[in-house]
Amino acid sequence: MTQDMTTGSPLKVIIRFSLPVFIGCLFQQFYSMADTIIVGRTVSVQALAAVGVTGGVSFLVLGFFFGLTGGFAVVTGQCFGAKDYDGVRRSVAVSTVLCIVISILVTALCVLTARPLFVAMNTPADIFDDTLTYMLVIYYGIWASVFYNMISSIIRALGDSITPLIFLVVASLLNIGLDFLFILNFGMGVAGAAWATVLSQAISGFLCLWYVARKFPILKLKRSDCKWNSAFAWEHLRVGLPMAFQFSITAIGCIILQAVLNLFGSTVVAGFTAGSKIDLLAVQAIAAIGMTMATYAAQNFGAGKIARIRTGVNKSTLLCVVFSALACVFVILFGRPMTALFVGAGEKEVIDASQTYLVLNGIFYLVLGLLFIFRNTLQGMGFALIPLLGGVSELLLRVVAAFVFARYFGYPGVCLASPAAWIGATVILIVTYAIVMRRYARLHYRYRPDGHPAFSYMDGR
Repeated sequence: MTQDMTTGSPLKVIIRFSLPVFIGCLFQQFYSMADTIIVGRTVSVQALAAVGVTGGVSFLVLGFFFGLTGGFAVVTGQCFGAKDYDGVRRSVAVSTVLCIVISILVTALCVLTARPLFVAMNTPADIFDDTLTYMLVIYYGIWASVFYNMISSIIRALGDSITPLIFLVVASLLNIGLDFLFILNFGMGVAGAAWATVLSQAISGFLCLWYVARKFPILKLKRSDCKWNSAFAWEHLRVGLPMAFQFSITAIGCIILQAVLNLFGSTVVAGFTAGSKIDLLAVQAIAAIGMTMATYAAQNFGAGKIARIRTGVNKSTLLCVVFSALACVFVILFGRPMTALFVGAGEKEVIDASQTYLVLNGIFYLVLGLLFIFRNTLQGMGFALIPLLGGVSELLLRVVAAFVFARYFGYPGVCLASPAAWIGATVILIVTYAIVMRRYARLHYRYRPDGHPAFSYMDGR
């Protein structure tokens, strides 16, 4: 059930791994869109706006854990690439303990700060209660998201991108079915959409755990694997925390952007929300390539094949050029009819706001694709602090652009804030990648049996 990404044609390996990831990402966006469409068409445009306001806050918290579990899995992938299977199991055990402790602490903090945060974000009064209700349910279900993402990240670190796809499809179908049940049958409104998301992830996570126990003997833990090793735990945190904070820093920029956007009223917020859902759907191909490069780079770095990482980056960049162009054409041609799915064809102001967002973001998709590739590659190699600095630059540029562009260009200026952030962060990451590859072309990174990092130099081929 595993895949060694250190051998074979890099292009074929990347495509073979990224295809299931891409399909899985599509399903994830489909069920996210299903939430939004069902809320927008069966409850109200204001309910759609309420769910949209939570986007940045959800990304702040859930993105933190997505980065954290992904960072822990980098260590798992490096151990797997180095053929250190005892290290793989110890990594899984340490990751589990750390995820449980951190998720409990973060959940408590989030619940306590929910109301003042949405007040500070200038949330319109007509959607405030629904916004708070939706977000509190998501907060109480943080454990489900962490549980599912941790298992999926570990499986992908072993080179298997098909199993996470299967259970993501299960989660998607469950989410849509529960949406209809809770919103249409039980009349739970936005709270029903939130509960559908939490329960679908929890059920899928338990099913995934059951499957892993049966099909992945490499992950069957022994008593010795669960022995606590502080140094090994720190190695996970050293990679995981910067990746987690990088997502959260980006999310803070999105929250500030949302606060500026909220000043334009709930109709524009609804259009921006619909456009962002379509936007996320359009970029899943380039996002999948980026996610693939994290696993690819981790395994090859663990195996000491630095030159192979460079080849993989070059091949994935070519793929990115093609798919970013297709995504741009998609949102320009089909943005309006797709937005009508969310609110109905009669909501012209909402549709216009959505299309403005899609066009202004779509022409910069290539930059976003390069951001995904270079950020994930550096993270997979264990250089987690550099992408964190890129995230800081994203935050600063997004905030400055949101206020400055909004003042001079109005709503279109707000839409251009994210592309401005992508450009700044991508420049930093590309320059850093070039320096890292030149300076550490012969660096080989392993773990000793005691869990401490060890370094040696190899030919990198």
